[in-house]
Amino acid sequence: MRRREFITLLGGAAAWPLAARAQQVPVIGFLAGASASASKVNVDGLRRGLRQTGYVEGQNAHIAFRWADGRFDRFSELAAELANLPVAVIAAFGAPAAMAAIAATRTIPIVFTSSADPVQLGLVASLNRPGGNATGVAFLTAELVGKHFELLREMLPKAATMGLLVNPASANTEIQLASVPVVAKALGLQIVVQSASRDRDLDAAFGTFVQQRIDALVVASDAFFYGQREQLITLAARHALPVMYADREYVADGGLISYGTSITDAYRQAGVFTGRILKGDKPADLPVQQAIKTELVINLQTAKALGIDMPLSLLLRVTETIE
Repeated sequence: MRRREFITLLGGAAAWPLAARAQQVPVIGFLAGASASASKVNVDGLRRGLRQTGYVEGQNAHIAFRWADGRFDRFSELAAELANLPVAVIAAFGAPAAMAAIAATRTIPIVFTSSADPVQLGLVASLNRPGGNATGVAFLTAELVGKHFELLREMLPKAATMGLLVNPASANTEIQLASVPVVAKALGLQIVVQSASRDRDLDAAFGTFVQQRIDALVVASDAFFYGQREQLITLAARHALPVMYADREYVADGGLISYGTSITDAYRQAGVFTGRILKGDKPADLPVQQAIKTELVINLQTAKALGIDMPLSLLLRVTETIE
């Protein structure tokens, strides 16, 4: 049953790819680490980008969705499925998905989003000249960890101990951890680091944070954490812990505060690239775009529940407040 679920295309029947090939309608392969339910807003961003280039899902393009549902060990299998359909282009979201797609095919064009440096990961030869069958959008959120702690300190000036939750399997973790000593010294903080790469790790990590009596927490940017938003937000509320996230969607779902590049806009840019490739552009000729749109989002209802009075300095800089 699981296999049939993966082969089924979101918004239509499993027979779509065959029908699309018969009608010469391009099929776009889609590969992401989260679940469909956790990524609806992002998929809407992809569809907007496709529409900007003249492609509408269900009319002149189809999308074959593959979701890892947080099980990154499935990426190789799912990428191989897409490569064997075949598809006209693969849109791979997140560095692990992109690496699996490139391992699966060196001929099918690939459009990726990555929060890690795509050059260091070997996805492209350079940002300006990708050189192979892949290009996409880079949003280097790993470098924002220091800013996350600064914003928390501005919100909670008396905080002395903060936590950082990272995924040891993430390509960003080394960069994220490298910033900890610098940030701790600059802000006069003690920073407690915990790791989680599976659902059951999250409860244990929060238990340690509570034992260490941290005043606030930063959840590092990571596809696994993004897919576990509901669990993370529930744990934060249960322990009355102020938490900073990297993406707006956490705050929209009830989290306290986020600062980072817009993932939905990165998906939109990936949709534009996908459409351009369908029209004949080659990935090697499309420079990797760097996502520069940042958002500071605060959930005022969550702040009130935690007894936090947001400082005016933050409110004046906020991109969006959620009531």
